[in-house]
Amino acid sequence: MKIPGLSFSWKRALGVTKAKREFSRATGIPTTKAGLERKVGKMIIDAVLGGKKR
Repeated sequence: MKIPGLSFSWKRALGVTKAKREFSRATGIPTTKAGLERKVGKMIIDAVLGGKKR
């Protein structure tokens, strides 16, 4: 039985979450599946359409 409002994450306890966040910020490579798909999809669309000039 769970206690309401109390949760435990072994990833946060071991620092995995912080390490992933720091890696992502330093390299610009997302560590989530959705973030990686979004980045790769944008790169493909820019390559096909020639990219936008900003």
